[in-house]
Parts: sequence; structure tokens; C-alpha cells
Amino acid sequence: MDAFTRADVRADQPEDQRLALSDRGSLTFPTVGRLELDELLTQLVDRAQDVLATQGRLRGLLRANQMVTADLRLPVLLRMVVEAACELLDARYGALGVVAPDRTLEEFVHVGMDPAEVELIGHLPTGKGVLGVLIDDPHPRRVDDISHDVNATGFPPGHPPMHTFLGVPITVRGEVFGNLYLTDKRDGRAFTAEDEELALALAANAGVAIDNARLFDEAQQRHQWMSASAAVTRQVMADPPDPIVLVVEAAQATARADHAVMVTRGTDAVAASIEAAVGAETIGNAVPLDGSLAGRVFAERHPLLSGDALLDACDAERGPDTGSLLALPLGAGTEPDRRVLLLGRDHGHQAFSATDLDMAASFAEHVALALELARAKSDRERLLVLADRGRIARDLHDHVIQQMFAVALGIQDVAQYENSANADRLNRYVDDIDATIKQIRRSIFQLQGNAQAGRGGLRSAIEKIAADAEAALGFAPTVICTGPLDSVVSDALAAHLLAVVREAVSNAARHSGASELRLRVALDNDEIVAEVQDNGVGIGDTARSSGLTNLRERAESLGGTFNLTVPAGGGTHLRWTAPI
Repeated sequence: MDAFTRADVRADQPEDQRLALSDRGSLTFPTVGRLELDELLTQLVDRAQDVLATQGRLRGLLRANQMVTADLRLPVLLRMVVEAACELLDARYGALGVVAPDRTLEEFVHVGMDPAEVELIGHLPTGKGVLGVLIDDPHPRRVDDISHDVNATGFPPGHPPMHTFLGVPITVRGEVFGNLYLTDKRDGRAFTAEDEELALALAANAGVAIDNARLFDEAQQRHQWMSASAAVTRQVMADPPDPIVLVVEAAQATARADHAVMVTRGTDAVAASIEAAVGAETIGNAVPLDGSLAGRVFAERHPLLSGDALLDACDAERGPDTGSLLALPLGAGTEPDRRVLLLGRDHGHQAFSATDLDMAASFAEHVALALELARAKSDRERLLVLADRGRIARDLHDHVIQQMFAVALGIQDVAQYENSANADRLNRYVDDIDATIKQIRRSIFQLQGNAQAGRGGLRSAIEKIAADAEAALGFAPTVICTGPLDSVVSDALAAHLLAVVREAVSNAARHSGASELRLRVALDNDEIVAEVQDNGVGIGDTARSSGLTNLRERAESLGGTFNLTVPAGGGTHLRWTAPI
């Protein structure tokens, strides 16, 4: 032994230690120490592997967080959240359910199942069973075997088997937006507390991303509503043929609604009617003012949001699948609102929110103002035309007609001093001038009548009735209209008059066998007079008694008269009058 060995090996040391120190001068460890060191090295390796695994999962979480912030479009974002969660926790199936105000799932985004499986299953979950527990109690929930859970309601036919389950809530600004669901880890193990922590971390980041996406989507929608409002205003001011249809179509497209209708209130105190519709065949249907959403808006004069159309709206206001409705008054504030715009979304689509109501109501206010401005612009243009036509009428009456009267009087004066042949010729010229004066007066009445606001044109309606009867008569009847019919005759009286003219001309076409028919409508001493005379076979039998009775009753109800006579030359002469 060398000096080191001799110094360290003593007689009082245990034999195994002396042997270890004296063996060829080498340094060795005892058996117990070697075992402890191996155990420490094993623990160190295990810890290192845990650190590597944790580092890998943290990297996975960072990668998942990057995925959920890569797109601001909400539908795309929701799917990316589910895909990132499945990748992070190695789950075979994943889903995200958006919670509706009625505590059901209004939207369900899922990954992991084939399209054929989805089609076989049919309807998507609405929030029953284990999913409903997480809606009612928004706290993380882990289940080792979902099929044996006390809250399980079973799977529908065709649904793939699922066992392990992990669900965590997604909150946005303190409110539960939805829930993230994961099932069946690919390694067959149950979800752990660490999996739950990772899912919660991802859900928290997803909540921020969803909030940003909703704000972005809201900004986009506001921009779309403002653009639609500007476009509709511009088009309405250009005087389109049907501005109400234009408004309904623009609102339906901008609101992403499944259907839209415009409800208009007239003089009826019980019901309104649907003036225009998109996505529904309901034009002309009556909407009762009592018990309808539109009726409430007419009464309260402010927009309303309905989350349950079946409960709040009547049948005429909703479709068979309508879930939520917006009811928007269209009024400029100067008079009671006459129109209500209804926008509806079907079940299965995202329901309207208070933000949607605010944006759509602003659009309705702008559109109502545009319609009012367009009406005022049209009235102003009509007044300008009326003033111009009035000036022309006054000039014709005060100058042209007076000068023609003077010429006619001069000719008559000259005719007194001429022989009979020249006098006859001059008198015929006077008659021609008189007929021309009557024609000018008729033109004056037309200039005045056609410019009246809100008139449909009584003269035009009478001429159209005669034109429509031409095919049945076999010839064109003679139509004579005298006096300012369009400006003096009220709408109610005009409706009676047109019914009388239509019945009289129709009777002549069907029964008279005439070759000539003369229709005359004139104003005479504050009365409207309608005369229809033909050269046909006369009254004959009583086949037309019901129609003639109606004409007589119309006249009597208005305080007028009705006479039907046979002229000396044959035919029929009908005369109907009513006071103006």
C-alpha cells in the first residue's frame, strides 16, 4: 500500500470499507450508497421528462392561443377555438356551444365527426343532459365515463360512442358566452386536473378573442347599416317606382334576416296590412293591431325586440320557423307612425341582440326621414307643375278664349249685314269657334285636374273603362268629359261614379247589340252627371234588374237620381246623378 492507503485504512474500520479502500489502491462506493444515487438519478430523469412534457404542453398552449387570435371573423374563430383545444388536449372530439338567452344552445360548432355521421345524427344538441349541467352551473366539469353519468340522457341513433368528458365555460366580460366541450382522449386515459387547467387557460384567451371578434363584427355591421342607409336614401330621393320594396329588401339583406315585411296602417282602426315582403308570401295579409308586435309598436312608438316570435307575434308577422323578431317604427316624428318594419330570423340562426335592435332602429329612422323628404320633394315638384299649369290655364282663359269670343262676336255682327248664304257660312264659323272654345276649356280643366296631389285621374279611369269595353262592343265608344272632374270629385264619389260607368257600359256591351255608344260625364250645377246612350235594342227584359237596382241604390244613398229611358229613335238612355 502507498501512503494514502496506509493512512486511510485503520484497524477499527469495517471490513467492507477497508477492502474498498485497499483494493489495488482504487476508490469505490458501498452498495447502499450506489442504490441511493441510482434512485436520485432516476428521479432526476423523471423530473426532467416532466419538465419537457410541461414545456411541450405550454408550447402547445401558446400555439393554441396563436390559433384563436389569427382571425377576427366570429364563425371562423369559434371553429378554430375547438380545433386548438382538441390539438392541445389530444381529444378526439370537441365542440363549442353558444348559450342563448333562454339557457339553450343557439349555436353548436363541432369537430371530429365525419359529415356522414353528422347527417345521420340529424339535429344538433340544444343543451340537455351533461351539456345542460354546464349551462346551469358554469364551472369546469370532468367525467370519466359520460355514458354512466347521472345527468346523461343518452346519445341519438348514429352518434359515435364517447366516454371521457371535459367541459369548461367561456366568459366574455364577466358573462358566460358559451361552453367548450372535449371528449375521448386519444390515449384512452381520463382528463386530468392539468388538462382542466390548460382548457381553462385556453378558454380565458378564447373569451378575449371572441370579445374582440364581436366588437369587430359589430363595427362591420354598423358600417354596413350606415352604407345601406346612405344607399337607400340616395335611391329613395331619386323617386324609384316602389321605394317601400327597396327599403324592405335593403333591411333584409343588411340584417341577415330570413324574412322582412312592411306593415302599413291605414284608416282601419282594427287591423293593418302587409305592404311589402321579402322571404315570405304575405303581401296584402291583415295584421291585427291588438295582439301583434306591430300593433304594440304602433301604440308605443319605439322599436321592440322579441326573442320568442311564437309568444310575441301573430301568425301574419312570422314564418313557420321564425325565432326572433325586430319591430321598427318608420316615422319622421311629425305625425303618428304609419309603417312598421319587421325583420325575422329562423330558429338555428343567431338570434337578434340589443345591438342589432339599436343599429336597425337607426336605419329605420334615417329611412323614414328619407321617405318624408322624398314625399316633400315630390309635393314641391307637383306644386311647381300645378302653378305652371295654372298660369297656362289662366292665360288661355283670360287671353285666348276672350279673344276668340271677340272674334266670334265680330263675325256674328258682320253676318247680320250679309245675304243668307254668307250669313250661314259665317255662323258656321262661329259654331266652329264655339267648339274650339269648349275644347280649350276642356284642356284647361285637364291642366288643373291632373296637377292635383294624390289623385289617380278620374278622366283617365273613365277613358280606360271605355277602352276596355271596345273589344266587347266591336267599336270605340264616344267619351265626353266636361268640367274639372279630377280636382272637384272626391275619392269616395269617384269610386261610385266609376262603378256606375263600368256597369252601364258593360250592360250595353252584353245586351244592347248597339253600333254606337256615347258616354258623357260632366259637372252640372254642383252635380256629377253620368249619361250612357246607345242605339241598340232597348231595355227588353228584366235580366239586368239586379245591376240596375245597384245603380239606383248608389244614387239614392248619395242623394242623387237614376233614370233609364228609351229615346224616340230607339236604344237606351241611362242618366245617373249625385251631388258633389
